[in-house]
Amino acid sequence: MDNSLGELVQKFLNGDPKAFEVLVERFRRKIYSLAYQVLGNHLDADEVVQETFVRVYRKREELKDVKYFSSFIIRVATNYSIDLLRKRKGHSGIPDDTGTLPGSIQLDLSQRVATPSDDFEKKRLMEEVTRALEQLPPRQKLTAILHDVEGYSKSEIAEVFDCPEATVRSNLHIARSKIKKILKQRFKAKE
Repeated sequence: MDNSLGELVQKFLNGDPKAFEVLVERFRRKIYSLAYQVLGNHLDADEVVQETFVRVYRKREELKDVKYFSSFIIRVATNYSIDLLRKRKGHSGIPDDTGTLPGSIQLDLSQRVATPSDDFEKKRLMEEVTRALEQLPPRQKLTAILHDVEGYSKSEIAEVFDCPEATVRSNLHIARSKIKKILKQRFKAKE
């Protein structure tokens, strides 16, 4: 089934189960990657993926305009990730060792960034950035991850959060400033 996204979504809305399977396959890794970046462990990321597709299936009547399906599905995943963050507030947010991830996910992640074990300094910096991200409020954290890690544009993030683009720019600026300040304090303290 080699259809455009619009055709697939329309078939899904018309009740075609094969179209839904193709949509799941197309968006599964993207949602997993986003959830893993936000939540820091693969069990929660898997839960977000599963729950996102359950919710999308249940809310398919709300999807009036198929051209916004990407934003719709990312919004559902983002909202559920925020819910999980709030539920586990106070628990450790340090990511699992990536060696415990399935091989296909490790390969996908390794194609995006250099592996932390290749270079001790990169690993240490990534741990510090992750710790700094954990200190941000959920919206700022997600805005930074969606923009700086996942590569979404500010306008796409505004669609996901259903807010003005100026709000996204503000959240991104504040998140980056806070991360910079946190990292500066940490590295200054280690000198």
